[in-house]
Amino acid sequence: MKKALIVQGGWEGHEPQKVAEIFARALRERGFQVEISDTLDAFRDLEKLKQLDLIIPIWTMGTIEKEQLEPLLEAVRSGVGIAGVHGGMADAFRTATEYQYMVGGQWVAHPGGDGVEYTVHIEDTLHPITAGLHDFTVRSEHYYMHVDPGNTVLTTTRFGDVVMPVTWIKMYGKGRVFYCSLGHNASVFDQDPQILTMVIRGMLWAAEGKEEAQRTE
Repeated sequence: MKKALIVQGGWEGHEPQKVAEIFARALRERGFQVEISDTLDAFRDLEKLKQLDLIIPIWTMGTIEKEQLEPLLEAVRSGVGIAGVHGGMADAFRTATEYQYMVGGQWVAHPGGDGVEYTVHIEDTLHPITAGLHDFTVRSEHYYMHVDPGNTVLTTTRFGDVVMPVTWIKMYGKGRVFYCSLGHNASVFDQDPQILTMVIRGMLWAAEGKEEAQRTE
């Protein structure tokens, strides 16, 4: 049985507890053993983290201590997958630059605030995370981000002439990283079923990397 750890907290405006329950329920339905923690101290135990297949941070605008961050980074480098959404993963720790490098991006702004209507374009129609999905419209925060040019981009949106990644994957050491900028609050996942489908597929993809990393050792 695959194991996942969800660490939720930080700014309550992103409804971390509700979002954690949505993800936990979906993963349990797919055979995962899921633990939900409300403290960043869950990252302190490196050996426990290495036993996981997947880590899901849902923690906006927090401060992470070195003793919490380093085991998290090492666990992912060793092959544990990490996946998340919106500010819960890409606006989590604004001063932790190595964390941001691992994620592959950092939130910059959301012009217009919440309630902006925009289109999400499926860039990669063949990847298992986005296969069979089609472009959709969402009304939420429109994330403008700093992004790693090395990311593999799966979906995008537009700010005028600027094409901005929405969903991407990358590697950090042996660990698979999945990120999607959608998910401002729990209700976003009710706007179009493709959103949760894509995010859960991304989590499953990230978790599958653990076995691949072990085979190459």
